[in-house]
Amino acid sequence: MNYVQKNRKNILLISAGVIILAGLLIWALQKKGYTSEDMVATISPNSVNVGESVNFEDKTPFGKTRKWVFSDGAETTDKKGIHIYKKPGYYQVSLILDNEFTKTFPILVSSAVVSAVADPAIRTSTIIDAPSQAMQLENVLFRAVSNDAKIYSWKFGESGNIDAKDKMVTYAFKNPGTYVVTLYTDGDLEPVIHQIKILPSYPVQDQQEIQVVAQTEGEVINKINDDFRYHLQQIANGSNFNMHYYYLLRTYLCNKDNVSVSANNKNISFYYYCTGLQFDKNNLIQEVTTTVDPGQNCVTKVEVKQSKE
Repeated sequence: MNYVQKNRKNILLISAGVIILAGLLIWALQKKGYTSEDMVATISPNSVNVGESVNFEDKTPFGKTRKWVFSDGAETTDKKGIHIYKKPGYYQVSLILDNEFTKTFPILVSSAVVSAVADPAIRTSTIIDAPSQAMQLENVLFRAVSNDAKIYSWKFGESGNIDAKDKMVTYAFKNPGTYVVTLYTDGDLEPVIHQIKILPSYPVQDQQEIQVVAQTEGEVINKINDDFRYHLQQIANGSNFNMHYYYLLRTYLCNKDNVSVSANNKNISFYYYCTGLQFDKNNLIQEVTTTVDPGQNCVTKVEVKQSKE
């Protein structure tokens, strides 16, 4: 009897052990090679109203177990499907694979939009959606709510002329006072009116001083920072979100809602920062520092120091 025959049992055990060890090693190397960045999943849309569907799908090529967490108490292990939020808020949807890899998606859920016209076949008058009070030189958002009008002409009461011809427009009043905004449409027999009170940005004596004394570059930046902080604080306090958000967007950010905001050393886009600030109550905006491009046309970065009241 030769050596192999005598030791056949031991050889088989050693061979089986080597195969198992090699398999475990390969599995470990494959597992080690993946990170959360390799996960392939989608959530759409990322901004909805209460009652609207959010579509989710996981296409990740690895992972034996899966769990979607929607931050409203709901969870699922389905690969894809839809989810409907019942309350407004700012939610973080998480996909967790093998209890190790995680990918998150921000979702903004707004209150359900109640249509001004219950039945499109029934004609109702156009209305103006706008604040009743704003600040001098602030970009104020005006929106026409109508089910059939196609032509819009706005008069804001300062120039005496037609100032804009879109359904949604902004206007900055140059002088304080009470104005009657008039909207003419092709769907209304009578003009639609809206009264707005414009408060002075600064006391009269301050305005006169600014006209006489030229501001230094540092003073201009400080003014931007203070104004920015004021409007962010208004959003945090629950004031009219659109008014303050669009004012900052158009006045300082050149309509770029993806400008980076660093809040307590955490980076996020301006849009998601403001929407989160709207729902995360009791924030105190302590300091804002802005970075302006070389031509001093647009703010390119915002740093915020904030705390809970």
